[in-house]
Amino acid sequence: MAGKEGILMKAIVDGKYGPSDVLELKEVEKPAPKDNEVLVKILAATVTSGDVVLRYIPLLLWLPLRMFGHRRKMIPGHELAGEIEAVDRKVTRFKEGGQIFAPTLPYLGAYAEYVCLPETYPVLKPANMTYEEATE
Repeated sequence: MAGKEGILMKAIVDGKYGPSDVLELKEVEKPAPKDNEVLVKILAATVTSGDVVLRYIPLLLWLPLRMFGHRRKMIPGHELAGEIEAVDRKVTRFKEGGQIFAPTLPYLGAYAEYVCLPETYPVLKPANMTYEEATE
């Protein structure tokens, strides 16, 4: 399923600098886990001031951020909670179905249905906590 070309998901895409009306709901290719990555089905995400700041990047910060991977036409979102849908064969910390919460920096991508993250990013979500509570 994941990783096959042509499988799409919905995501909020930040295509240019400006106010929130520059954000668009689009269909994009669903990611597939690479070495030591997990594929997370996102069930809750935060909206942070950092997401807003990235839409208004001052010119002086543009080049350093580009060096760290920040690109236009990106999927914003810094924090998420969800379930592990797939794992790379090298992943040892998580199994499919695991409930997690995680930061996404420097990659971003929490405003989508799915995201791939390095195995070291997620933390197990306590069973007595909702996905929404985990992202607060």
